[in-house]
Amino acid sequence: MSELAHLLPAVQARIDRARQEPGLCAVLVVRLRGMREAQLRHGYEFGDEIMLAARERIVGVVRHVDLVYLASDDSFLIVLPTVRNRTHALLAATRIVGAIDDTPLIHGDRNWHGRVVVGVALCPPHGTDAELLFRRAELAHDEAVRIGEPFACYEPESTPVEILYGELRDDIAANKLDVMFQPLYDLRRGKVVSVESLARWKTSAYGEVPPSDFVPFAERSDLIVPLTRWSLNASLRHAAALHRGGRPLDVAVNLSPRVFAEQGFAEQLLGALDIWGVPADSVIVEITETALLTDLDMSVRVLRRLRDRGIRVAIDDFGTGYASFAYLRHFPATELKIDRTFVDAMVSDSRTEQVVRAMIEVAHRLGLEAVAEGVENEETLQRLVAMDCDMVQGYHIGHPMPAEDFVAQRLAAAQAPTG
Repeated sequence: MSELAHLLPAVQARIDRARQEPGLCAVLVVRLRGMREAQLRHGYEFGDEIMLAARERIVGVVRHVDLVYLASDDSFLIVLPTVRNRTHALLAATRIVGAIDDTPLIHGDRNWHGRVVVGVALCPPHGTDAELLFRRAELAHDEAVRIGEPFACYEPESTPVEILYGELRDDIAANKLDVMFQPLYDLRRGKVVSVESLARWKTSAYGEVPPSDFVPFAERSDLIVPLTRWSLNASLRHAAALHRGGRPLDVAVNLSPRVFAEQGFAEQLLGALDIWGVPADSVIVEITETALLTDLDMSVRVLRRLRDRGIRVAIDDFGTGYASFAYLRHFPATELKIDRTFVDAMVSDSRTEQVVRAMIEVAHRLGLEAVAEGVENEETLQRLVAMDCDMVQGYHIGHPMPAEDFVAQRLAAAQAPTG
């Protein structure tokens, strides 16, 4: 955040001047999606030139009184003084989105098809402090990403809680987050064979912070790597206890593609397996379909190294992105997890049911196991059995529960007398 720290005094001064004028002042965060991956693939000079081209586009569609700052390697901070109302600010966001999305940015002989997401905060309704307005514009940006829209305005009632960087960083370092295990049931073997590890975070100010809030926040900052390390080690520690107790289960851990850029990440993961004494073939790494499309080449390189060592790879939330058969053919996956939105709707919608059936058949034809997420009732379960689905996950199978409790219950069940 060092670049931003240098910008904030100038932004504050412009906000203070704008408050002497009629109307509102808007602060916009404009982030180019996939820019970091483009820099890693094509080089930082390429990224710098694309950002300069993007800035030129933005300056061309805003007013001469508006200020456009480069805030980071992939984002801009824009101050719009004297806007009439919220709609006026969102019209500016619309113009910015159109300027980048409609025509590729060009550097040399390379075209980069950018996509931007804009978050908007208004002064004084959402605050008068530059840093607070920036954070609230960031929160609006995250909400836009969550709902799949190109822009959003900060709404106190619906925008995610304001996460403090230092608090999340310190809680990760102090091991104050919790890990939950949710079981996955093998329909052929008729038993629970694995668990998905889920991170949970409780703060003193807000209580439980949803993963849909703090995980994207960590991905935008430099906290995703320590969060991933924490998640891996916390999950493997509990998996190791199950192995020692003679009741082993496979454990699935979610990965952000941002960690693939970390030098030696694959070796760190493999080293953690050795430290905890968990076999590689008992670990599944999950990456979302949308994330794998962000930088397929890098994802394939890292995951293939893990796969070669025995770790399994699952494509999570399948059906929500735009993966083609060509991507699936090259991606080193072992499992395909069908998104819960399809599974939940298939009982009431026959077309959705046929889509789920087709996904299962595609998985099997590619030599993958099909896993259905979001199984909430017996009717859904039985339809998946009839479709020859391999595994299921959802509240009908088991709710997420603290990993310590899950391990204790499973080990206690193994020691309970039979007959």
